[in-house]
Amino acid sequence: MCRWVIFKGRNEILLADLLLRPAHSILTQSYDCRLRLDQLPHNGDGFGVGYYTSPELGEGPCIFTSTTPAWNCTNLARLAKKTTSSLVFAHVRATTMGALSESNCHPFSYHSLMWMHNGHIAGFKRIKRRIVEEIKDEYFLNVEGSTDSEWARFAFALYLDTLDTLGADLKNPPQTGFGHTLLRTAMLHTISRLNTFLQSASITEPSLLNFGLSDGHTVICTRYVSSKTDEAASLYFSSGTRFHEYRPGGFYRMERHDKGQDLVMVASEPLTFERGDWVTVPTNSILSINKQTVLIHPVVDKYYQPDPSFSRSAAFVESKGMVGRGPEKGVAEGVKGVMVSEDSSDASGLEVDRLSTPGCPREGQLNVAPMVGVSS
Repeated sequence: MCRWVIFKGRNEILLADLLLRPAHSILTQSYDCRLRLDQLPHNGDGFGVGYYTSPELGEGPCIFTSTTPAWNCTNLARLAKKTTSSLVFAHVRATTMGALSESNCHPFSYHSLMWMHNGHIAGFKRIKRRIVEEIKDEYFLNVEGSTDSEWARFAFALYLDTLDTLGADLKNPPQTGFGHTLLRTAMLHTISRLNTFLQSASITEPSLLNFGLSDGHTVICTRYVSSKTDEAASLYFSSGTRFHEYRPGGFYRMERHDKGQDLVMVASEPLTFERGDWVTVPTNSILSINKQTVLIHPVVDKYYQPDPSFSRSAAFVESKGMVGRGPEKGVAEGVKGVMVSEDSSDASGLEVDRLSTPGCPREGQLNVAPMVGVSS
């Protein structure tokens, strides 16, 4: 499976300080992935970097992809050392089948929207026709690539179609973006539609749906598995006021001088070995970054697990070559729960609201309560 990282900051970051220099950067993960359990910990089947620039240069992100392994791409190093952005997506790819192609490399884009995926849609070939029949032609024609990236492209097309159905004008996005509520609602509907297709095709194998999306203003991420008992693929976030190299040799850490969140990162694997820097995103939840505020909502559908003490099985996700959860400082979990820290005096006792998936009984309110990351 693949690895990805997202950065959203109040100020711009030099891409090299995100992608190249940290001890466990996304570049390092391309050849030394710690949270994959398959035979080779490599993500060397291409990579992609997407980032938003000045609005004067256009609404959409700049995306650079290559089939060259990230660790062996001189152009990536050159660009990263001279490029800054306040919103960055990066993805290193491990293919399970098919040929290498730049069209298969994430992230993908459509006007102002950018998308990437880690995981898989079970039995995709059996629901592909149904997705094609459901979505508008303009979103179907945006699908490129093949083999194992095809499902990510079609998931994106399904999301675009869903957002359109909810009334968004994708070709003329608002100057301040679509808003976190609409983008999150569209993600919930997309997951619900995928589950409906899978169920109608009698596919019982779980799907691993770790999606990342942005419109240049808001970031939406999911950590989701279509199972009530299995663990999802790993996902972490980190927030603070400064991310910097405190010791030569790639030793980076997140500093928190107050409870503000000048920058937020979301990653398949932590970029540092500082346990206090990273918090596990709960299984079957949506993480939103809106104006540097982190919001986490459980997805309440048929796979929702209301018992906070229930331990999901890692067997399925490990069979796909990944781990569900690695060593961490804290875990954000439960409904009306808190983010747990080893030092309870450092934990932010902040609420997590529920979100119901369309078509499922509501359990809780749709109100969004601001939620700030753990201070450590």
